[in-house]
Amino acid sequence: MPVESNEPEGGWRGIFAVLQTPLREDGSADERSMRRQVDFCASCGGHGLVFPVLGAEFQYLADWERRDLLRVVVDQSAGTLPVVAGVAGPSRAVAAPLAADAADAGADAVIALPPYVSPATPDEIFDYYHAISDACGLPIFVQHAKLAPMAPSFLVRLLTEIENVAYIKEERDPSAHNITQVARDVGDACRGIFGGGHGRWMLSEMARGATGFMPAAQTVDIYVRIWDAYQGGDHTEARRLFNRHLPLINLIVLLGLPVCKEVLVRRGVITTNQMRTPGAADLDEGDHEELTQILADIEDLYTV
Repeated sequence: MPVESNEPEGGWRGIFAVLQTPLREDGSADERSMRRQVDFCASCGGHGLVFPVLGAEFQYLADWERRDLLRVVVDQSAGTLPVVAGVAGPSRAVAAPLAADAADAGADAVIALPPYVSPATPDEIFDYYHAISDACGLPIFVQHAKLAPMAPSFLVRLLTEIENVAYIKEERDPSAHNITQVARDVGDACRGIFGGGHGRWMLSEMARGATGFMPAAQTVDIYVRIWDAYQGGDHTEARRLFNRHLPLINLIVLLGLPVCKEVLVRRGVITTNQMRTPGAADLDEGDHEELTQILADIEDLYTV
């Protein structure tokens, strides 16, 4: 049954951490580590939580794992941070029940890629988001990634014609250009445009109208410091912090989510860097040494 969201007047803003799916050595989901990750993000000053999406390997989780772990996140957050639930599916028949379950679990909003296995027509994508809206009644973030590209004009149509579609997570390259066009075309119909892509372009995206970001959770505190500096008008300090953080972002872009998980391991948040994704990079000795050097240069920016 649709429920009311706790969305603030004017919409959400800031750094919404994309939680990793922590795994034990045997590959099973680690609830204790997930709870620590939620607490870690709150302690780092994060403004919201997102789970499960691409950064959580949602495609490789069983439906029951998605549902159970979302409830762990909502329970551990206990209303201290808004929770945006990932409900993407290969079709509306899959996504709509996930959206209904997210509302039942107590999520504050949902986020979904368009159908991502087989390319959908614009009409099918429209019906997909309409079904999600009908199922949950919560604010919807449309995740726009290279897996399922959409024209800015179509994003505007989703925002203006479907109740509850209110936000865009824009991360299809060139993301900053897309943010400019969507912000210009949609006006007040969009309550916020969030950046992704590990924050590679966050300074440019803020300058073009981004109202928040959804990076992985490993350095939420540094992302928050950059956000705070920029929003406070100190763009020089924001760029200084960003430039110090950039080598880690580059390594994540190169090697993927195993780097995010390894940083969380080193920060005492989760217990392993195990991945569910087939073919994920296996960090070798050289990768670990490079990561050690990178983290040594930014550890003073941690706040927890």
